[in-house]
Amino acid sequence: MLKCLIIDDEEMSRAIIEYYCSKLDHLHIVNQFDNALDAIQFINTNTVDLVFLDIHMPELNGFDFIDSLNIPPKIILTTSDSNFALNAFEYKCIVDYLVKPIKFPRFIKAVTKVDAPKSSVESESIEKANEMYVNIDRRLVKINIPDIYLIEAKGDYINIKTETKNHIVHTTMKKIEDKLPDSLFLKIHRSFIINLKKIIDIEDNSVLIKKEVVPVSRSNRAELMNRLNLLN
Repeated sequence: MLKCLIIDDEEMSRAIIEYYCSKLDHLHIVNQFDNALDAIQFINTNTVDLVFLDIHMPELNGFDFIDSLNIPPKIILTTSDSNFALNAFEYKCIVDYLVKPIKFPRFIKAVTKVDAPKSSVESESIEKANEMYVNIDRRLVKINIPDIYLIEAKGDYINIKTETKNHIVHTTMKKIEDKLPDSLFLKIHRSFIINLKKIIDIEDNSVLIKKEVVPVSRSNRAELMNRLNLLN
């Protein structure tokens, strides 16, 4: 049983996380707070295994909260802002970064990382770092994740396109998708994954990434719109 704490200044967000936790037998909410200052007092005198933590809060933000703890528990960030994903990778205690609105399957994926055994150092480092390694011609080639702007499926191979070079890898879209931070990347078509930060333009059912026009499937368009910071 994981003892969980929710820290979020939005009542609806706290309610959603609490509801999701109630559907999983191994999660137990011990308390919840609408500000980080009160949470610090609680966490210093109580055992907490996992904290669902918002970033933008009054008085003390999420990262300041983590910095104030001598030995922070496992943290899952829950935020409407995807701009701090790279900052999150600097903290070993942060196991995942969930962008609101949070869907239950994505919530389960994040929680699974908390109680998963740490037997695979390679897998953990890929999830937590800004870089990953791919096997090309029996060589492990390092790729800087933020430099990736487009991933395209071509038969049994995947073309990983970066700012400086393309990498052809024998793998599946599913495997590469699992290694990428959800806060930065989105599958918009069965053959394409894009870096949301690299979008230049969107028109009808396509996006412009650098000089490439990439199709957006009808089933993925709504998720793409939800993930963008739109001015209505």
